[in-house]
Amino acid sequence: MSLNWTAEILGQLEFYWETSMWPRLRGLDDEEFFWEPVEHCWSVRRRPDGSFTVDGEWPEPAPPPVTTIAWRLGHIIVDVLETRVNHHFGDRSMTVRSAVWPSSAQEALIRLHDAYEQWRTGVAALDAEALAAPVGAAEPPEWAEFPFAMLALHINREFIHHSAEVALLRDLYRAKGGSPAAIG
Repeated sequence: MSLNWTAEILGQLEFYWETSMWPRLRGLDDEEFFWEPVEHCWSVRRRPDGSFTVDGEWPEPAPPPVTTIAWRLGHIIVDVLETRVNHHFGDRSMTVRSAVWPSSAQEALIRLHDAYEQWRTGVAALDAEALAAPVGAAEPPEWAEFPFAMLALHINREFIHHSAEVALLRDLYRAKGGSPAAIG
């Protein structure tokens, strides 16, 4: 029996997107997006020039700080999807310094939807040979020899893991008396 790996990888991602993630983001507003459930959260913050940046340290402290929905969605959008779309299906011009972080819930939802669709479309165009090819210079050196299929599975894990954290933060926000729109 021959297995269509492209379809399997995308099937997992698409199922999660359609049944779990996207429906759970309905009603997200800026108050909830930037809500800090505890002190010293990492979030997305306005810079003096009006642009937004993400809190963080490298290497990440242990244990890592609690993060806001803005931070988690920003991570999914910028680090997990947009950078990978640019590096694997674009011109490879996006860098950590050039990354633009979402400044509102509405912008985050639009960019998340667009980045998801671009990633899905890019992966859908790959055949078995392309999935088996090393990712090369499009990823950090420690990933260079890994096949694209391993990267795609890693992206699925990151996407599912971090969006589940967003769902939990939405549950906590609602439980603390936040907007009923957060029910999703």
